This record gives sequence, structure tokens and C-alpha cells, in this order.
Amino acid sequence: MSFPELIPVILCGGSGTRLWPLSRESYPKQFLALHGGSRTMLQHTALRLREMNANVPTSDSPIIVCNAEHRFLTAQQLAEAGIEHPRILLEPGGRNTAPALTLAALQALSSGAPDSVLIVMPADHAVGDEAAFCRAAEKAWRAAARGAMVTFGVVADRPETGYGYIQQGEVGPDGLFSIRSFAEKPDPETARRYLAQGGYSWNSGLFVVRASVWLDAMARFRPDMLAACRSAMEGAKADMDFIRPDPDAFLACPSDSIDYAVMERLPSDPACGIPACMIPLEAGWSDVGAWDALWQVLDHDERGNAALGDTLNVESQGSLLVSSSRLVVGVGVTDLVVVETPDAVLVASKSHTQSVKSVVAELKARGQALAGSHRKVHRPWGWYDSIDAGERFQVKRIVVNPGASLSLQLHHHRAEHWIVVKGTAEVTNGDRVMLLSENESTFIPIGHAHRLANPGKLPLEIIEVQSGSYLGEDDIVRLDDTYGRVLVTKTAPKQPRNSEEPSA
Repeated sequence: MSFPELIPVILCGGSGTRLWPLSRESYPKQFLALHGGSRTMLQHTALRLREMNANVPTSDSPIIVCNAEHRFLTAQQLAEAGIEHPRILLEPGGRNTAPALTLAALQALSSGAPDSVLIVMPADHAVGDEAAFCRAAEKAWRAAARGAMVTFGVVADRPETGYGYIQQGEVGPDGLFSIRSFAEKPDPETARRYLAQGGYSWNSGLFVVRASVWLDAMARFRPDMLAACRSAMEGAKADMDFIRPDPDAFLACPSDSIDYAVMERLPSDPACGIPACMIPLEAGWSDVGAWDALWQVLDHDERGNAALGDTLNVESQGSLLVSSSRLVVGVGVTDLVVVETPDAVLVASKSHTQSVKSVVAELKARGQALAGSHRKVHRPWGWYDSIDAGERFQVKRIVVNPGASLSLQLHHHRAEHWIVVKGTAEVTNGDRVMLLSENESTFIPIGHAHRLANPGKLPLEIIEVQSGSYLGEDDIVRLDDTYGRVLVTKTAPKQPRNSEEPSA
């Protein structure tokens, strides 16, 4: 038989709660470089199949399913990784993994495309041995091409309570196991029993299946979900390099996971004709679901300590130190997690890191922006960092990517001073358009239309000093926008306040 193309499907959702404060709702962990080095988790995932056997026809145009709010960040990181032709599907709201895969399968089969095999990979998982992963993926691809739905069962090496488990059945001649049952995250005693008994693997959340087979399974088990996704894709619109499913139709879709919607039903329904198979995976896999899980996958020193960033451990043991902006020192600490960011510091026992999400819930209940965003805010044109603020003033460091520009806008209640630190700035200031070099500056009066652009080939960095009676970012009239965002006209509230919400 001829084997179909293998298409990577990357599920790029995430709420940014479990690795707070480094991860936030506006910048979840898949966009962070957590393995050491400069590549982010999304970039590692997008490049994971680069060691695939040359006999496996692997698409260079992956399908990415992500939150619409993360679209520019996703596109930028994929471009930086050399992924030139991604198909980026934008969810207007999260509906879990089963609808996300259904959108991807419909996209894969659109315009009369051949029926391909989809390998479904969350963007925020870590794999230490990518060659071993590719060998397992090749086996899964061959089985899926014959009509099976395949998942990867991670070989358990400890009684882990943070993962679900798969009980394997009989092994076939191709080295794949049938699946007897699935189990939820166990208590410690049950996890120890699974490990001692054998035949149980961690549920990785990785799947391989033909696009048509997945849609057939959805038609059998969740026709309501399939109908909503079909309607959403039939009403989809192209937006720059993105594909936007119809928001009303998609938001009407029920929420469910791939496991619950389909995978767990297959072993008990042989009449459906879709075998459920499992491939054992020994590739240093982790879902990096909490700080202790990150500690597991990082390199350790001779006392079991792991670190990211500018850190120093003295007589400490089994601890994780993470620094993003300044030196973090651990002295004589044991099994501790310390995570530093410019606006928050987490100190936790390594055995209680699953409780971090409750901290985020409490911050949200208090209405604190720290739950959702960093002081450093990423935008489609680059990023800015609110480095200081006080009565009637605010200071920002702004970096604009080569060839990018902010929206054309004006403010009713504040003026702005721009000072070029690095690069060349093209500045629109009222009726004037000028070029500013390093150490040059300009003043934007209240009410002047203005725009900042980077015409150069290197990042542009400026310092912006805002001054006025109101500095909130809802004091904006957006006149034009390069990125197709909605033009907004708002009037500032009467009570002055500062805000970290982005305007540009």
C-alpha cells in the first residue's frame, strides 16, 4: 500500500497557570525557552520531526491550532524557527483538544487534499531524545495509515500522580499494544501499585490518526461536536496568514478532550472498526505540568539542583532556581522552588508545586493583572516593558522588530517623549514623517496622530516617557493598523489611573 503524508498538528493552547509567574495567560509556557538554549517549547515541537526517516513523507506545512490572542506570537516564533508555511487556525475561545483536532482534520482535508495522517502534539511538552521519538512516530504513522488510532504510552519509571495511565493489552507483531483501559490521575498508593504490577504507562496526550478516521470517530461518538466544527470551518475566513473559523459556530461547540470524546471509547466499541493502539515511548518525555516536572527534565548538579538564568546555589539540595532579570541565590535550601520575574517571585516547596494554579485563581479573584500578563508585554510588532510609573508619568522600554510598525494613533490626555537608544526609527508626528538615529528624540504633543516604525534590519529600541493627567491605555484613537486589528475609538474615564494594558 502507498503510505500517506504525515502532517504535524500542534495544539498551541494553554492558560499559563501551572508555571506562574514565568508563564502567564498572555504568555503561556509553550512560548518560553525552558530547555536551556534559545528555542521555545513551541519551536522545539515544530522541529521535533526533523530527524524523521526520509521514507516518511512529512509535511513542511504543519497545522497549528492556537488562541486568537496568541496569533502573532505564534507566527513570529514559527518564522524564527524556519517554519515557512504553517497553517494557523485561530480559536476564538478554548474548547479543549477534541474540537481543536477536528478543526485540524477538516483543514487537512479541505480543497480536496489527500487523506493524510495527523500526528497531534501539544506545543508545551518536552522530549529529551528526539531520535527515539521519531522512531516511535514512524511506527505510529504506519499503523494509523492502516486505520488505527494510536497514542504514545510513556514508560513509567516512578509512581507519578500527576499523569493519567494507560493499561496495555496484547502486543501485536508490529510492536504496538492494544489498549485495555484508561485510568485517571491516581493517588500515591494506586500509582505505586501500577508501577509494581507492570503493564501501565503514562498517558502522554500524543495521538496519530488519519484525518478521515478521526472525523468518522467524531461522527460516531460526538456528532454534535463535529457538526459545530464543520459549521465553523465552512464559515472560516482568511486573515493575513491565519485561518479564522466562524466564531459563533465554534463557540457553540461543546468542550471535550480527545481522550474522553473518542480514545477511551474505542476499546469497548470494536464494531466501530477503529483499533485503539499504544506505542511505548522512552524518549525523556514530560508535559512540564508543574515546577517539579521542569526540575525533573533539566540537568542537575552533583547535589540534585537545577537552574535557569543567573543563579547560584550554595550548600543547597534538590532545588530549582529560576531567574529572568537578576541574580537568585539559594543558600542551604532543600527541595525548594524559587522563580524570579521582574514583577513577582514564587517560593514553593517542590512537593506543593501543583498548588500554584490556586495562587493564580486567587490573584484573578483579587482582580490583579499579575495573573494574566507580565510587566513585559509582547505585541505583533515587538514588545514593551513598563519600567517605571508615578503620578502623571510612565516610562516604557519599547523594542520594534525589523520592518514592523505600531498603529497610527492619538491620545487625548497624554503627551509622549521618544528617545532612540538603538537602531533607526521612522516617526510619524502629526503631518511630519522623519527618521531618527541613536540618541535623537522627538516630542508627541497631546492630540497629535503618531506612529513608530522600524525601517531597518535590526531591532529598534526606544525609551518612551508619557506625561499627562491620564495614562491609561484606553485613552486611544487608533486610526490605522498594519496587523488588521480593529480600529478603536475610546474616551478615557474621568478618574485618572495607570494601566499596563497595551494600546499599540
